[in-house]
Amino acid sequence: IVDIFFFFFLSGQTLFKVVIKSLSPKELVRIHVPKPLDRNDGTFLMRYRMYETVSEGLKIEVLYGDEHVAQSPYILKGPVYHEYCECPEGDPQAWQKTLSCPTKEPQIAKDFASFPSINLQQMLNEVPKRFGDERGAIVHYTILNNRIYRRSLGKYTDFKMFSDEILLSLARKVLLPDLEFYINLGDWPLEHRQVNETPGPLPIISWCGSLDSRDIILPTYDITHSTLEAMRGVTNDLLSIQGNTGPSWINKTEKAFFRGRDSREERLQLVQLSKENPELLDAGITGYFFFQEKEKELGKAKLTGFFDFFKYKYQVNVDGTVAAYRYPYLMLGDSLVLKQDSMYYEHFYMALTPWKHYVPIKRNLSDLLEKVKWAKENDGEARKIAKEGQLAARELLQPHRLFCYYYGVLQKYAERQSSKPKIRDGMELVPQSDDNASPCRCLRERPSREEL
Repeated sequence: IVDIFFFFFLSGQTLFKVVIKSLSPKELVRIHVPKPLDRNDGTFLMRYRMYETVSEGLKIEVLYGDEHVAQSPYILKGPVYHEYCECPEGDPQAWQKTLSCPTKEPQIAKDFASFPSINLQQMLNEVPKRFGDERGAIVHYTILNNRIYRRSLGKYTDFKMFSDEILLSLARKVLLPDLEFYINLGDWPLEHRQVNETPGPLPIISWCGSLDSRDIILPTYDITHSTLEAMRGVTNDLLSIQGNTGPSWINKTEKAFFRGRDSREERLQLVQLSKENPELLDAGITGYFFFQEKEKELGKAKLTGFFDFFKYKYQVNVDGTVAAYRYPYLMLGDSLVLKQDSMYYEHFYMALTPWKHYVPIKRNLSDLLEKVKWAKENDGEARKIAKEGQLAARELLQPHRLFCYYYGVLQKYAERQSSKPKIRDGMELVPQSDDNASPCRCLRERPSREEL
């Protein structure tokens, strides 16, 4: 992904043009370049997808009419590999440096503070008994010699396709440490033991954290899949959302907006508030599952395309079963987010500050209408908070930051293991995809599979 900044706008019929080609005229490579995403603030996102390896490198030209703009042409020195090319960088530090990974991630440091040492034998003895029953959603992984092995514990492990997907993607890019761990694919964090208890907490890896649990948090399956989809060039992902943020601020409807399922009682309260205060709030339930008896009273709203959310100035973020996984998407839009106080969190929440990046609302929503009125009366301040939140989300949720975060968690976990990971009975190899449509020429020296 190349993030290119411009300091002028389109005018008349003149359009930006992006040309990507190999530095070497002898190398022909197939590259898909979708239309740049206009973020409506003088910046554009440009994406491309490669289908072959380029050994010399890439030349990226960004033209306005026939003129180069910004620092065009951009040169990416080779070799440059496509997403499905299995050619891991053998020096993880060099890989992290190339990606400009942060030297510190506060959430990772906080999560591992409870686990100075990780006893794999204790994990083997306890995790299947405590969390691996038929209602469980646990997958046991071992990464050895950059190969990924797993076995499922429990009935609800279909979401392993998301954890498989990101682990395989990482293994194609960088040599992963050897480690053995358990991922919780369910909604709720699992480990509620305190550090001073005996036995102590186990380092279960989950997609969502809470104030009363000790799970180690990874980016949610939704953010993870969205990141990989963004790299494949589909429409509804963390990058596409940035080019579809609705009308300019001044032309947005001055109401708070919410659409979602009935996964929490406060969402029903929202609809009731909306019925009583339609001039301030437009809220609707799009599907009833938990409170079906309420449908007749509250009504059912039609599904709204996510890009259409941003026709409204204010977005209400209320928990679902756990943290609402739409939150990062709302942050990336061009609207002010009113965020419910919550015991649940995702991996990036620690970097956000109330009243700087979003407006906090009480758990019981008792101050929601008051906060909407405040936003309407303080339009300049509301717009400033919306912009600060958007800029923070752009920084925190870039694809490379997600890869950095995953690697940081795996690295920290591997460092704390007290014994060597093993391929356990019942584990199967998770194979890399065999994408014959995208040939992979790896120009790094790689050990053969026999050596691995």
